[in-house]
Amino acid sequence: MKIYLQRPWKFADSPYYKYLLESPPEGVDYVGQAQKQGVIEKKWKFILIHRIKALIRKFFRVFSVPLPNAHLTKSSEKYDLIHCAHCLSINNRPWVTDTEWVGQFWVAANFDAHPKRHLVKRILENKNCKKIMAWTEWAAEGIFKEFPEIADKVEVVYPGIPAPNFRKIKSDKIRMLYVSRRFYFKGGLYALEVMDRITKKYPNTEGIIVSNVPQEVLEKYSNNKNLKFIDVIPQEKLFKKIYPSTDILVYPSFTDTFGFALTEAMAFGIPVVTVGGLSRGEIVDDEKTGFVVRSPENFDSETLDKLLYKKIVDDLTEKVEILVKNEKLREKMSISSRKEIKSGKFSIRKRNKKIKRIYDEALK
Repeated sequence: MKIYLQRPWKFADSPYYKYLLESPPEGVDYVGQAQKQGVIEKKWKFILIHRIKALIRKFFRVFSVPLPNAHLTKSSEKYDLIHCAHCLSINNRPWVTDTEWVGQFWVAANFDAHPKRHLVKRILENKNCKKIMAWTEWAAEGIFKEFPEIADKVEVVYPGIPAPNFRKIKSDKIRMLYVSRRFYFKGGLYALEVMDRITKKYPNTEGIIVSNVPQEVLEKYSNNKNLKFIDVIPQEKLFKKIYPSTDILVYPSFTDTFGFALTEAMAFGIPVVTVGGLSRGEIVDDEKTGFVVRSPENFDSETLDKLLYKKIVDDLTEKVEILVKNEKLREKMSISSRKEIKSGKFSIRKRNKKIKRIYDEALK
C-alpha cells in the first residue's frame, strides 16, 4: 500500500511524522515529500522557519481571511491514498488527515477568527475525506464542538513514540531538565525559577536547561552554579547524553496542544512535572507518571509566559521537591512512564494497528 504524505509546509517539522516514517505500519510505503523532511535541528533554521510561519499566520488573522489549510497533491508517483499531515486535501482522491487541534484546519491556525466555517466544513463533509485522526481526546472534542456534522469521521489515534534501549547515566546529583526550542512560549521561565529554588535548597540537585535562553534571563540566574545552560542541540545528542542522565523533567508549558518533550522524556523513564490544560492530562497521568498542577483557567499566554505567577511556581516547586526527596517514588513513576510508551496508549504497535485499519477502510 502506497500512501502519499501531504505536508502543509515545504519545511514541515514534527516528531510525529519522523516516528511514523521510521516505524511505518506493516505493508505501508510512504511516498512523495515524506522521506525528505525530519525534525529541524539547526537553531538558525528553526528560528527562521518559525518566524516565517508566524508572519503568514498573523497576516491571515489580522485580515480575518478564513482560508482553509487545504492542499492539492501533485505527484507523478503512484499512490493509493493521501495522508494529510495536519492539513486538508482538495484532491478528488480518498484521503485521511491527522491533527493535534481543530485550529489546524485553517492556515492561520486560529479558528476563532474565522466565522466562515462552511469553507472547511464543505471539505470535511466531502466523500473523499475518509477519516480525521485526532491526536488526543482533547483534540477530538474540539472537532466535535466546531463540526458536529462530521463526528462519525473522527477517531482518536495517539502518536506513537519509540521506546529506546539505553543505559542510565549515573550522577551524584539529582538532575532536573527543561528542554525546548522556544524558551518563553514553552514555560521555560517557570521551569528555571523552580530549578533555581530547588538547587539552592538541595545541594545534591542540578538543573539542566536546553533551550535558546534570552540573555537577560542568563544574566539573572548566572550566579547559581548548579544551573547548567545548553543551547539548542541535535536530537541525537539529546537522546544519547541528556535524557539518559535526567531524573525529573520540569515542563510547564501552558500552550502546547501536545508536547513531544513529555512523551520523549517518558520513553526514557523520566517522571514529568507539568501544568494542566489542553491535552496534558491525557499525556501525563497525575501521580502515576508524574505530577500535573493546575494552571489558570483564563489567561493571556504571552503575559503568563513572561511574568512569573507565584502560585504556579509554588505548586510546581512543591511537586518537584516531592520527587527530589523520594527516590522510590521516582523509580515507580519511571517504570510507569516507560510502560505507557512501550505498551500503553503511545506505543508504536497500537498506533500502527489503528492507522493500518484506517487506511484499509478508507480504500474500501
